[in-house]
Amino acid sequence: MKINKAYKFRLEPNSEQEVILNNLVGSARFVWNQMLAISLEMFAKNEFINATNLVNKIMNLKNNPDFGFLKTHSNAVSLQQKVRDLAAAWSRFFDPKVHARLKENKKKPRKPKFFKRADGSEIQLRALMPRFKHKSDGCDSIRLVQFDKYCRVEGNRVKLPNGIGLVKFRKSQAIIGTIKNVTLSKKSGHWYVSFGTEKALLENPIHPSKSALGLDMGITKLLTTSSGQYIKPKNSFKANQIKIAKLQRRLSKKVKFSENWKKQNRKIQKLHHHIANIRHDYLHKVTTTLSKSHAMIVVEDLKVANMSKSASGTTAQKGCNVKAKSGLNKSILDQGWHMMTVMLEYKQQWRGGLLIKVNPRYTSQTCSKCKHVAKENRRTQAKFECVKCMYVANADFNAARNVLAAGHAVLSVEGGCSKGRPLKQKTCDNREDVT
Repeated sequence: MKINKAYKFRLEPNSEQEVILNNLVGSARFVWNQMLAISLEMFAKNEFINATNLVNKIMNLKNNPDFGFLKTHSNAVSLQQKVRDLAAAWSRFFDPKVHARLKENKKKPRKPKFFKRADGSEIQLRALMPRFKHKSDGCDSIRLVQFDKYCRVEGNRVKLPNGIGLVKFRKSQAIIGTIKNVTLSKKSGHWYVSFGTEKALLENPIHPSKSALGLDMGITKLLTTSSGQYIKPKNSFKANQIKIAKLQRRLSKKVKFSENWKKQNRKIQKLHHHIANIRHDYLHKVTTTLSKSHAMIVVEDLKVANMSKSASGTTAQKGCNVKAKSGLNKSILDQGWHMMTVMLEYKQQWRGGLLIKVNPRYTSQTCSKCKHVAKENRRTQAKFECVKCMYVANADFNAARNVLAAGHAVLSVEGGCSKGRPLKQKTCDNREDVT
């Protein structure tokens, strides 16, 4: 079995290299938008949309006299990959499994969307396509395959095609595995390089640990474990909320879409990007520690999108406690519960461990000692006191123990294979030493 892993680093191009990179990502975005317009016409006519049909139309764009810049300011490989990504987006739109999953969450499938240039990027192609209307996106990117043919890594520098040459990047860790592709992206004014690697893995890796752990996710405590450990939240958004509000007030006083407005808007985007990076880094550290220490991890299968819905209601029927619910929603989204679950999922797969997702229903009202279920068991947010056996414990700790017990129940019923196991890992082996 092989695992795919990406290593993302900050790229530091000089001014000349940045001009070429801006032209490359601009051309790729322009081709995406043109192909999306063509594919939308095909969709209206009920014509078949696939990667081959769309890739064959790239030459028509290049031969168009109005789009001559595509021959001099683009990379053929990156254009093909961008069009293949568009075809994959259409495939997801038509996939009945995706429709069924979205229906469960009361959502509708969406067609691929148009891209606009990432705010802060000065692209020389802008004057060549003034008639094309862009919609919304916050990131420009291109992907280059056949890494050995077009690129190479030399220490902390990467060799890129199209006359870019060697570009320095902040190599914070070793790149393990065979590099298959490289993705160049620009977000909030910063360039990044991501190396997609492939590494052989043992067919049935055995986790070095033999322990099992239940996790209760919260807001005041990011995680409470069934072993009694508490992990504090980072609250990166809450820590910068006052600064964001200050920047947004300044933005509201400027003329919309003026140069000063764009400059102020870039500051807000950079701060949001910084907040997301803090959350991402912290969750990586937490999940790596947990994954290395426990062979089986059980979490609640929380529907974060439903939990963080607005309580404002409608014009006819207004909601209640809207301000309090809004604050709660911000706190829930600030924790990154879904991202943390995804990280635990693939990290357990790498190490031969197991991640089980259980129904969160009644985990906070059930006594972990006598299994009595009652709403009165939890009269306060912090304290749990069973009305039947008088067992007293911290409410989050009691819930974590219930989550672990539910995970053992799933494991025994399904014979060692749970719904929470990653889809790429098909084999399921019964581990009697997991406790």
